[in-house]
Amino acid sequence: MTEIVCIVGDGAWATVCANMLAQNGHRVRLLSIFPEHAAEMARDRRNRRFLPDVRLEDGVEVVTDPAAALADATLAMQMAPTQYIRTWWAKLAPHVRRDLPICSCAKGIEADTLLRPSQVVQGVLGDQPGAPRPIAVLSGPSIAPQIARGQPATVTIASADAALAARVQAAITRPYFRVYTHDDVAGVELAGATKNVIAVAAGVLDGLGAGDNAKAALITRGLAEITRLGAAMGARAQTFAGLSGLGDLVTTCISPIGRNRSFGEAVGRGESAQAVLARMAPAVVEGVATTRAVVELARRHGVDMPITSAVHQVLFAGQSPAQAIADLMSRPPKAE
Repeated sequence: MTEIVCIVGDGAWATVCANMLAQNGHRVRLLSIFPEHAAEMARDRRNRRFLPDVRLEDGVEVVTDPAAALADATLAMQMAPTQYIRTWWAKLAPHVRRDLPICSCAKGIEADTLLRPSQVVQGVLGDQPGAPRPIAVLSGPSIAPQIARGQPATVTIASADAALAARVQAAITRPYFRVYTHDDVAGVELAGATKNVIAVAAGVLDGLGAGDNAKAALITRGLAEITRLGAAMGARAQTFAGLSGLGDLVTTCISPIGRNRSFGEAVGRGESAQAVLARMAPAVVEGVATTRAVVELARRHGVDMPITSAVHQVLFAGQSPAQAIADLMSRPPKAE
């Protein structure tokens, strides 16, 4: 089946997915709400702002008109950063058909509402709980520049609709991009969001020069606490042992180009969070806003998340990274 796919977003990951879909013979419209950026991409056939070394496939059309982008689309891929989903989709909402399947590919928690990305989209579009829109979510270890070079990667697509998950799987799978299906939508989205907080902590360790033993412990105990939160929120614990949990956690904690880890490393070296965010713009460090959201979710669900709390103290309460590590290491002894 040849799809007509509207990619909602204009970042690096949106560009990579647009190219993979086009390589599979699908018609792709890369939708940007920023006219200057869109004009530059259309003219140069490159996303110079976020992925300058990758040429857009001939089958990718760059557009700014939501009505034209969505008019006859058979699938939409939501790729705007989590904290901007509401803004993007409010502009699109009048043009989105009730039966249009949507696959959300963002990783995060909306700061003000504590909603997952797919829930934000459904809310903006006015979906009713008793009549949910066909929706899927894609997550997993997926560093965009590496996939753009054809380096192997494997991710998960989750949906309550098995046929939709299989359909998106077929549309985007490439020889170097393997896709598994899943049915735990909440688990896949929560794992993809919460691992970014642990990745910030991993970067802080790197900035402090804490060593490999410390990072191994952080990844292990970080996985334990994000799994606890997921289970308390109705997700399956096993999901966090999969690609969207452990797999993505390892990648974001060790990759030298991962935004969340790189941000944390700069903070660990003594830079202020605000200065690092300004330097990294326009790239979005999802783990920062997600840290606030996860701390509040942990409070509401009564879940102990000491690593997440430590990251929150460093980013928002002025605690030094070294003191945060000391506090974690001096917690009362307990069984694993």
